[in-house]
Amino acid sequence: MKVRTPIIDFVRAYSDSNALRMHMPGHKGGCFLGIENMDITEISGADNLYSPSGIIAESEEIAASLFGSAKTAYSTEGSSHVIRAMLYLTKVYAEREGKNKLILAARNAHKTFITAAAILDIDVAWLTPGDTASYLSCPIKSVESLRDEIAKYKPAALYLTTPDYLGGIQNLSGIKEICKQEGVLLLCDNAHGAYLRFLSPSMHPLDFGCDMCADSGHKTLPVLTPGAYFHMGKDIKPYLLDMQKTALSLFGTTSPSYLILESLDMANAYIADGYSERLGQFALFLDEEKEKLRESGISLIGDEPLKWTVKPKPCGFTGFELAEKLKDEYNIVAEFCDSDFTVFMLSECMQRDWILKLSSALITVLKSGREPIIDSPPKLHIPKAGMKPSSVIYSAGEYLPVSMAQGRVLCEINVSCPPAVPIAVCGEIIDRETIEIFRYYGIDRVKVI
Repeated sequence: MKVRTPIIDFVRAYSDSNALRMHMPGHKGGCFLGIENMDITEISGADNLYSPSGIIAESEEIAASLFGSAKTAYSTEGSSHVIRAMLYLTKVYAEREGKNKLILAARNAHKTFITAAAILDIDVAWLTPGDTASYLSCPIKSVESLRDEIAKYKPAALYLTTPDYLGGIQNLSGIKEICKQEGVLLLCDNAHGAYLRFLSPSMHPLDFGCDMCADSGHKTLPVLTPGAYFHMGKDIKPYLLDMQKTALSLFGTTSPSYLILESLDMANAYIADGYSERLGQFALFLDEEKEKLRESGISLIGDEPLKWTVKPKPCGFTGFELAEKLKDEYNIVAEFCDSDFTVFMLSECMQRDWILKLSSALITVLKSGREPIIDSPPKLHIPKAGMKPSSVIYSAGEYLPVSMAQGRVLCEINVSCPPAVPIAVCGEIIDRETIEIFRYYGIDRVKVI
């Protein structure tokens, strides 16, 4: 299927016209990096990101049809921008519908969620974690337990991160029905899962009834960093749909990058031109390679097709050591590593030889005969709240060694383990268990009230 690419078509035509650029940006289309001729501002005909009626509006409508959303808006500032907008609309919803200004959330939320909730003065109640929960992965214990927590807190929204950083995907079946019954919005940070819509069957949150969703196109699709999508579900209240662009404009720059908009526009054509079929074939190929790794004794976790999360400790390596060895000896650069995991983010754009090289390198390195490392990551622990985050973020504080911080109220927005997932958030009381977890992740000082 062929679709129009109105943004890139306009900019290419403008570039080819050799117009005298009496407008921003200052490079005037000159070649310093080689892409300046395609970098423009909101001149006549280029539309406006926050009140579009021309080429941007047309491109966003095409994206909405591809993703199956009621309305899709572009962000040139990543999913972080979208998350802030989602929380603002949640506050509007709470005020309009007479709901508590409270969001029930899984603890493995990105720090942007914490900062947005604090700035907007939205209370957060953390879902009770299941036995398998960790700092990077917090699957819902059960649908019935979720029903109980919604009844307890009466939140305006439920916020889930899916997929999570390790490739875990929340089981969303049945969740939307509970939310709908209770008038609770379902919000999803799907930053790592834009491509999930194009699997067969779709695994995208929108297809499970999500009301608002943040997708980072740049993480798994051929989109420039930090191009992202703000999707609205088909059951969303009309007044929230109408306020989508207003919400984004409150937190976004008035000078959006047209280079990023062009890449989002081109991604529509890429998706429409057989992407789903190619993705399905690539996912099958990855499954075969993952099975070879497992047969070789390598431990993999996660459900996400385009993410390989390796647990190297059973083979005698920390995640740091594995990532360093792959970089130094094979020129393979991982997405993320910590003491326990090494994460590789894959894409249908990759040559299959790259995957074979990665697979071979993992087997060679991890089966080199080291003794297993037996320690494991700390269990999820949520400290007690001492103050509201909205009261703390503007407070003065002091930095202390973590060994001296027990009993003090955290003043920083959050103290995170490496991928911006909170160990503790502002307003929480630092206890002995939290200090031990800080040490595990190499955090030696914190800011307290």
